[in-house]
Amino acid sequence: MRSLPVRYGSSNRGASGHKPKLGQNFLVSPSAPRAIVDALGDLSQATVLEIGPGRGALTSLLAARAKHLIAVELDRSMAATLRRDSIDWAGSPAEIICQDILTLDLTHLAAPRGIRLQVIGNLPYYISSPILTHLFAHSAVIDRAVLMAQREVAERMVAPPGTRVYGLLSATTQMYAGVENLFTLPPEAFAPPPEVHSTVFRLTMRPRFEELGIDAAGFLRFLRQAFALKRKTLGNNLRASGYSPAAVDGAFTQCGVNAQIRAEAVSLEDMACLFRAVTGAG
Repeated sequence: MRSLPVRYGSSNRGASGHKPKLGQNFLVSPSAPRAIVDALGDLSQATVLEIGPGRGALTSLLAARAKHLIAVELDRSMAATLRRDSIDWAGSPAEIICQDILTLDLTHLAAPRGIRLQVIGNLPYYISSPILTHLFAHSAVIDRAVLMAQREVAERMVAPPGTRVYGLLSATTQMYAGVENLFTLPPEAFAPPPEVHSTVFRLTMRPRFEELGIDAAGFLRFLRQAFALKRKTLGNNLRASGYSPAAVDGAFTQCGVNAQIRAEAVSLEDMACLFRAVTGAG
């Protein structure tokens, strides 16, 4: 099968519908599409959700392997082309949804069918974080996801506490999923070549909120407060967010955490302890 270029960057544009300044990049590496699909594993009994299929390089491979395929494409002309092309693909017909992935209720899509989704897609650089947040919000109906994003984004997602790039994205991702960086593609794998490398990574959804005895919404808000200003200590960030100095000091003592520590050096277990102590949720 001839490898078609896959669009990378504008299949899921912002609410205004305008193309991003980064434009479109097409994956021209002949081996990359198969390697990306292989990373999802056995799909013979799976329902796969593809984000931004573009011209269908991944889509045609997925249709041949998955029990059911749902492809979400914002561009109407490309969605129409995909519907037409899918007639000739091996396997089951793909369900093409013409919609912005950020407005699609994945729980409503999956729950009535009694399934958990396998998700795949190339994330546009400019909305990588909103798409990840959207997936995490629907983590209960997602089993795993194989996605591509800018290399620096992927590196932040897997970074452990205490490293230079560990931050809010790292903590949030690791609260929802196990994350593995699989392989990186150079700019010349795309046409036109972007100015950055792109990394394919895999998320295995396993939220830790119940394990750590914390409320998801409250803890995510607490994380945003904790990482609000990177140069400040965690204690100063929490006091600036409205927690009383006494409550903050007491939380550090109760949890055995250094009061002068910065948020990027705190483990999720200690962060959860601090959250419970400072909010009285424990």
